[in-house]
This record gives sequence, C-alpha cells and structure tokens, in this order.
Amino acid sequence: MEYRQLRPIYDALEGSDPQRALKECDKLLRKHPNHPSARAIKAYVLTQTGRTEEALALSLSVLETPTAMASAHAQQGLTLAFRALGRPHEEIMVYTAALAHTPNDETLHCKVFKAAARNRMFKEQHQAAVQLNKLFDNPKYIWWLVVSLLLQARDSPKNAAAQVQLKLAERLVEKAVADGNLKSVEELRVYLDVLDVQDKREQMVEVMDVNGQLAALIANDPDLVTQRIELLIKTQAYGKAVEAAIAALKARDNWADYKLYIEAVIASVDPAAAGASVSTICAHLEAWAADRDRARSAKLAQVALATRMFESGFGDAAGLPELLIWGFIDQFQEKAICYTDIMQFIIAHHKAAGKYDAQAAVIDYHWAQLEKRMPAARESAGQSDGEAQAWVNLEKVRYLMQALRGETDPSVWLADIEVLLNFGLTSKPARKKQPACSDMTLLACQRIIQAAFLAHGATSARAQLHSALFKALCVLESGIRLNEGNFMLKLYAIRLYLYLSCYERARAIYDSLSIKHVQQETLGHMILGHGMMLGCFAADMELCYDGVAFYDRFRSKMPRDIESVYDQETYSNIQDFIEFQRNLDCSVQHECTHRYALRGEGFEYGSAKEMVARWEEADTRSIEHTEESLGALHDNRDISVMGLLTPKELAQWDLELLTRPVPMPGHEWIQAFSLVPQIMHHMVCAEIELLQIKSSELAAIVDKHDNALPRSDLILIRGIIDMVALYIQATDQQHAVDVQLDKLVEDVFEDYFEDTWSDLNKKDLLK
Repeated sequence: MEYRQLRPIYDALEGSDPQRALKECDKLLRKHPNHPSARAIKAYVLTQTGRTEEALALSLSVLETPTAMASAHAQQGLTLAFRALGRPHEEIMVYTAALAHTPNDETLHCKVFKAAARNRMFKEQHQAAVQLNKLFDNPKYIWWLVVSLLLQARDSPKNAAAQVQLKLAERLVEKAVADGNLKSVEELRVYLDVLDVQDKREQMVEVMDVNGQLAALIANDPDLVTQRIELLIKTQAYGKAVEAAIAALKARDNWADYKLYIEAVIASVDPAAAGASVSTICAHLEAWAADRDRARSAKLAQVALATRMFESGFGDAAGLPELLIWGFIDQFQEKAICYTDIMQFIIAHHKAAGKYDAQAAVIDYHWAQLEKRMPAARESAGQSDGEAQAWVNLEKVRYLMQALRGETDPSVWLADIEVLLNFGLTSKPARKKQPACSDMTLLACQRIIQAAFLAHGATSARAQLHSALFKALCVLESGIRLNEGNFMLKLYAIRLYLYLSCYERARAIYDSLSIKHVQQETLGHMILGHGMMLGCFAADMELCYDGVAFYDRFRSKMPRDIESVYDQETYSNIQDFIEFQRNLDCSVQHECTHRYALRGEGFEYGSAKEMVARWEEADTRSIEHTEESLGALHDNRDISVMGLLTPKELAQWDLELLTRPVPMPGHEWIQAFSLVPQIMHHMVCAEIELLQIKSSELAAIVDKHDNALPRSDLILIRGIIDMVALYIQATDQQHAVDVQLDKLVEDVFEDYFEDTWSDLNKKDLLK
C-alpha cells in the first residue's frame, strides 16, 4: 500500500526530475498531511532543489516523530536528506530511532557503523562495532571493532585513552589468532598496524617469523615480505635482513627488495674488510643479472650498491660506480626508461665525488665516455626504434653533464640543435611517428629554452627572451602536429604560451589533454588562475567550477569507498582512503581553486549595486586561515611532471622554475585571498574595527612576501588596501562632521529655547 502511494515520487526521482517529485510529494501530503514517508522523502527532494533550510526543518520535524522511523521508506528518505545536508549525527539518529522498533535488525546496526565510518566519526564507529559484536556472532565484526579502535587511537594519539584503545585492540587480535579467526592477509596487516602504532617492532618481527603461525600468509604476499625485511633492518637484525632479502629475491624480482638488501649489507659492512663484506651480494647480483628477465633490476642494483659504497666512504669495494653506470647504459640504452633509471646514480656519484674534490674528474670521465659513443649512436639512429632511443638517452646524458658542470654559454646548449630537430621533425623515423622522435623534439626544445634564459634572462632583455621562446613554441607545435598524443610536448607548450601571455591557445591545448579526476588536483595548477591574470575571466571561471565540482564529487564518492572497504574486508585500504580524503580536503590546490572562484565571482562584471550585494551576503567565516591551518595544508601539485633532466638544486637549469609565468600560489597567496573577501564584506557592512584588523594583516603579507605574489594580484591587493584606507579616512571625517553638527544643533536649541521651553520639552525636541 505505502509503496503504491510513493511510486509516482520514486518514478520522478529515477527520471532525475526533482521538481515533479516535489509536486507528487505535495499531492500525497494534501491527502495525508502526516504521511511520515512522504514528508521524509520530500525533505530529501527539497535538498535537490536547493531549498536546504526548508529541508532541514522538515527533516528534524520527521525525526522527532516517534513512529515515523518504523517505515523503511521514511528511513531511506530521511537518511538521504541528512546526508545531502551534511548532517551525519542526525543520519545516525535516524538509524537509532529505527532500532527502537527492530532492536535486533543486523542491517540497521551495520548502517549505524557505516554511517559513522563514512564520516570519520571514530568514537561512534567504535560504539557501533561493540554493539555488533554483542548481538551477532560474526568474526568479521571483531575486525570492524579492532579497526575502529585503531582509527580512534590514530586520530587522537596524544589522548590518554589512545594507549588503552590500542591495548584492547591488540588483545582482541591475539584472541582472534588463538581462536583461528585471523585468516587473511588483510587481517594480518591490521594486526601489524596495531603493533606498529605502539612502536612494538620486536613483536612485529615475531609475528612475521618465517616459521611462525602466520608464515604462509606472509610468504604469499610480496608487500609483507618487503615489510618484514624493513622491520629486520629497523631492529638492526642486519644478518636476518640479508637472509630474508636473498630469499625474497630468489623468489621474485622486486626493486624494493634490492634496495633493502643493499641497505642491510651496507649497515653491516666491516670497514676493515669492506670488499669481503660485499662479496656475497656482488655474487648474487652478478648471477641475477645473467637472467634475461631480471637483468635490468640486477644491473641497476649493482650500480646502486657501488654508488652507496662510494658515498659511505668504502671506495670501489663493490666496483667503480662510473664503470657500472656506463655498463648499464650500454646494455639498456635502447629502452626509454634507461635515462630515468640511471640519472639518480650519475647525480649521486657526482655529489659524493665532491667529498674528495673529484667532481671535475667524474664529469671528465663521463664526458669522455659520452663522446666515444655519440658518433656511432647518431649514425645508426635511423635503423630501428631501439637505435633511435639509444641516441636520445645519450643526448639526455649530455644535457645532464652540461648542467652538472655549470655550463652557461648559450652557444654550447645550442650546438647540434639542427641535427636534433631534423631527426625529431623531418627524418624518416619522424614520419613513421617513432616515440623517440618526439623525445628528441622535446629535448631540442628544452635546449632552446635553456639557452634563451642563459642569454636573455635579464629583465632588460625580455623582448629577445620572448622571441627565443616563440621559436621553441614553433618547435613544440610542429612536434604536436606529428604526434598529437604526446603529453610532454603539450605541457611545455602550455607553459610557454602562458609565459608569453597567450591564454587561448594554452587553454585549447590543456583541454586536449582531457585532464580528469585527481589530475585536476595534481596538474590543475598548470593553467588555473592564469586566465584571470590575462583578462580571460569567463574561461578561467569555467575551470574553477570544474575544479570545485571535482572536489564535491570526490567528497561524495570517498565515503562510499570507505564503506566498501568494510564490505569487502580490504582493511589495509582504510587508512590510505582516510589520508587521501584529508589531503584533498586540506590541499593547497583545493584552497587555490576555491579562492580563484570566489575572486572571480566577487569582482566579475556587473553594476556596483550588484557587487556590493554579493559581498554583503558572502559568508567569509569559512575561509579564515591561521598559521596552524595553513601549515596543515598538503601540496599535491606535481611539478616533476615536466620531465626534467637535471636535479632540482640546480635552479639555473631547472626549466620548470625558469618557465613559470608567475610565482606558484602558496600559503601567502592563499592567506591574502582569504583576507580580500573578508575585507570586502566588512567594508560593505561598515564593520570598521574588523576592517582595520584584516587590512593590516593583508598589508603585512604584501610587505613581507611581495615576491611570492603575481604582479597582477599585487596590483589588485594594493588597490584594495588603498581603498580601505580611503574608506576609513572618509568614515572618520564623516564621524567628525556628524559630531560637530550634533554639537551645533544642541547649542542652537540651548540658546533659542532657553526661556521658552521646559527642560523636559527641550530634551524631547533635541531627540
């Protein structure tokens, strides 16, 4: 009967027509004014039409009706309403009220637990888990309780109750092990997390013993095998760590295990017999390198070992790093990943050589090896994809060598540039769209950019710099025409177009990248906000709204992911999901996106009356920041995505830094554009005292951090500061005039009516 009554409403909702659903609700409520399910569903429908205040009032009214929650339809409608309104406590109250009618309903108890879990209400989650364990005999609920205790302790580590919660969680797990209820890798990870939070590493080692009760679970999971090696190193059981690493590497090729093997060996090296100490690992690596399927990892591990030994002062006990570096390049130079693999060790070797005043000698050696190989590589580049990639990798090494030796002559950076461009753009391999040709085109472009900044980096030479960067853009556009799917060419083109104030083409290329989902968080900084600086407000506001929509979608999706973790019993994902959610909720890019949108809306074109009305209605309390809240922001923006060929510490050769059109927005920018809306609101509301405080804070940021703010933003901020000063001055003058007028009027009345009116009448008249 009830479902038939509600069917028209459900049909409208399924058809994504909230207005029709609202009409159907009202139609039913005219016949049955106190219909609890219709009222509950109407509350939800009101949230979908933007009438949130009405929705909240109606939702609370239904919740206060004792018998309403006996209906499953009312429960569903009301929980959806409170969820849409962001009221998790009231959502849980709905389930609690429903349990008063069916106290042993397992599904309802699970809903209470999941509602608390979705909203990171760890105390309520713990209480719900306790109830589930009391009422229902299901081993899964033991782990829900353990996880709840763990999350609660992690959320408030300084709370005295945290240690009690962890102890209880540990005892519950120990009982589960004794009862045979620890059966999965996910449950074992929870056990290890409980011990890890308490810093019980020795006990963790015991749990992960290869001969222990849980050994089979560990052996079949590579991550747990790696974690065990890490633990052995942390507990300084280096001998056992070496044994565990050897056993792991015999079973599978895992780069993380190679690194731990090297770390354990170096930690246990006998300085008096360094060569003998590493003889076993050298023999193992040599044997594994002979296996074609694992040769790359093993050879790279040989390079890593030799470099670490050299850094640690053991010389060439594990071989000469430079010989092993070039041995690796010779063997794997036809792979695109070769340079990425070896770059870190070339840099580390060069840096370590500084301890012995041997950096110049290291550069000379690498340069000699490079010159010996380069002619043959160029000659054979057209023969196959592999040969072409080999030349590209050598050219990348040449680029790195020039940066490491501090080359500042632009002509050296442009040497052989025509050869690189011809191969990248006009050669036969280029016409076949070989990936190596796009890499070479990008490399040529990077050289042009580097030479341009070295030759014309001074402010007085801006015209020449822009001309040179325009040439680089021509190269990039040619490369993009040959390979429209090349991500790196497009990123560099976006950066240079923005540097040259060409927003429309930069935006068109950015749109072609199809940036989606979390990439808006990591890559959105490449273009967001630049349109406003160049006068393209509407286009930039579109990006702002896309970004805001992404964060809203994520905020609604992540709680569902957290809920699914408990259904699927993949407990190891919970902390990652929670941390990821926190990182996005409190990220630098999230704050920047919001501030750009707020700035665009606040200063968009319109009448002065409309603008004043917008600032008067603005809720600025939610955007206030303190030093503590700014310090808690996470910076997830990816600046390494530009595929740099040099280490970050070489700022003069850091193309990502050199080609930034404006300083990247940071804490100072966020604080400044959190204050601007507050100042505008206080000004239109005539809140003088608050206006003076906020204006002084903004002025202090500008005085102290003007280099951290884009020039166009500085102009806007300084204009607002000047406007505030003028407004306060005018207000003070007006107040002084008002005081004088009041005094004059009072004197006139005093003199004029002194003999005519009584004191009482005089006071009334003055009023």
